[in-house]
Amino acid sequence: MKVYKAWDLPVRLFHWSLVAAILVSWYTIKTSGQPLAFPVEWHARAGYTILALLVFRWLWSLVGSRHARLRELCRSPRTVWRYTASWFRRRPDLYVGHNPLGGWMTLLLLVSLTLQATSGLFMSDGILFSAPLARRFEADAIAWLVTLHHVNGNLLFVLVGIHLLAILLHRLRGEALVGAMFSGRKRLARPVRDGDDQPVSGWRAWASASIAVLVLTAILEWL
Repeated sequence: MKVYKAWDLPVRLFHWSLVAAILVSWYTIKTSGQPLAFPVEWHARAGYTILALLVFRWLWSLVGSRHARLRELCRSPRTVWRYTASWFRRRPDLYVGHNPLGGWMTLLLLVSLTLQATSGLFMSDGILFSAPLARRFEADAIAWLVTLHHVNGNLLFVLVGIHLLAILLHRLRGEALVGAMFSGRKRLARPVRDGDDQPVSGWRAWASASIAVLVLTAILEWL
């Protein structure tokens, strides 16, 4: 059994912050903030938080540590097929970072969440709430974006369900993915296909976070 460095601190902070923001977003829209004292406006605030987090994550996929990079999420069809075949043989190839299927699922989740957070900038109930970009497009375009927001929201439920099922299946086969996202380390019994994470300088994380905040500020204050 060997311990590997899997996830850097920025990835872990992003992940759990995103989980918290998504829970608040879904809770407020499905229950109108009841019975807990969450006003419906918190749905918008959670959406803005998700958007800023996603801007950071996309930047981090370009300049971050090894297992956070976009190339780690987009492995070739041949690699995906080999991993899938090994999974059904009940002896899957092991990866410290995302496995090939998990990488594509993560990418799909990021794209879907980005569509959801971006389309949310155009929401309006016509009475009490109007998102920052709701008045900048024609009514037909806004209606299309509202539809996208609702349809993609349902898709996200499905994607998150598949994600949780995959975590459970990996746990049943002895790979503790949730624990690794807390500790940043994975304990694996066999040789792996990738290897330890390779962290980068902390200034990149601060720069990416600063850009994410600036983007969100520009949307809320200047657009």
